[in-house]
Amino acid sequence: MNRRKIVVILKGYPRLSETFIAQELLGLEQAGFELALVAMRRPTDKKRHPVHDEIRAPVFYLPEYLHEEPVRVAKGLLKSLGKPGFRTALGAFLRDLPRDVSRNRFRRFGQAAVLAAEWPEGFTWLHAHFIHTPASVAHYASLITGIPWTCSAHAKDIWTSPDWELTEKLIANRWTVTCTESGHAHLSRLGGPQGDVHLSYHGLDLARFGPNDTLRSSRNGSDPADPVRILSVGRAVEKKGFDILIEALSRLPKDLQWRLDHIGDGEKLAGLKAQAERVGVADRIHWRGALDQTDVLSAYRTSDIFALACRITSDGDRDGLPNVLVEASSQGLVCVSTSISGVPELLTDGENGFMTPPEDPGALAKVLERAIRDPSLRHRLGAAAEHKVRSRFDFHTSIAQLSALFERAWKAPS
Repeated sequence: MNRRKIVVILKGYPRLSETFIAQELLGLEQAGFELALVAMRRPTDKKRHPVHDEIRAPVFYLPEYLHEEPVRVAKGLLKSLGKPGFRTALGAFLRDLPRDVSRNRFRRFGQAAVLAAEWPEGFTWLHAHFIHTPASVAHYASLITGIPWTCSAHAKDIWTSPDWELTEKLIANRWTVTCTESGHAHLSRLGGPQGDVHLSYHGLDLARFGPNDTLRSSRNGSDPADPVRILSVGRAVEKKGFDILIEALSRLPKDLQWRLDHIGDGEKLAGLKAQAERVGVADRIHWRGALDQTDVLSAYRTSDIFALACRITSDGDRDGLPNVLVEASSQGLVCVSTSISGVPELLTDGENGFMTPPEDPGALAKVLERAIRDPSLRHRLGAAAEHKVRSRFDFHTSIAQLSALFERAWKAPS
């Protein structure tokens, strides 16, 4: 049995917003693993990062909606019927259904049957990225095929999933890894002694994000011809708090010279642009849309402040430790963010960045004003953040941790 051949199931692939996953996939390949990628959705981004072109693994797409490929789904179910674990998987599905009566639940079982029927030859392990829907497919497929599975849990997937479902998945799989202390504590509590949960930060490919040789500016907001450059990167979704950031910017003193570049797309972009018009800052904001990693890196290197007003939404959705904060810090760019989830695991207020409470545009405005007016403080805190990233967030560490977990699981009795 080739233990180094792993099927990785993803919600979608490739995705501009999930560079941390692409980087991990490449790292596992470089560590000697052979991967096959299975995505539940086809790509929607018009661009891709350079790292996606370096990954050698073939990509297979499951039916996104069962009714779109009925013949394929029917063949998958018929072939899966003959597998010894199908009855067990069906029983698990029927237990889950009353607790989650939805089309989504049927879709995941159908996708699992297709995956089991079309399983790539010679692959002996299944790993799910995200503990919500990809892990549901992985769980059912594992029961059908008898192939063991493991999971990487991140942020939204943890905090918007019901406890009963998380507990059952944590007990069913061989191990789960997650990327923040808060997520680790939550999953460890739910999994109890039967759950095997590990903390592993995603880290950053520091060769790709080498030191910034561009001299940081001494802009202080006094020159209309050379305003302080504020940068924010992220999808325009509620948990990123861009509405809070815009409100904070509108509260800055009118004589303070700044501009904001936003990189990313998303469902709330039109509303954010309208908000910027209403509060009178639209002429200071440049909406750059989705960009690849090369352009984002250039923006980190030429900006003065990075800002991200993370929040917890009403349904519990939140960031873990946003990868963009780690990326910006790697370039010595001072970061302003909020004290939720894994952000305090990177930033210490006043030591290597700034943190404010979430949902507090007034506090955010005061911190932004301080950072704008004091370039020497920005430089000192940015340098401290870069030192922390380069000493504690090297992605080779996370790849070594994952490799060790796979090796340990393969040596353990079934």
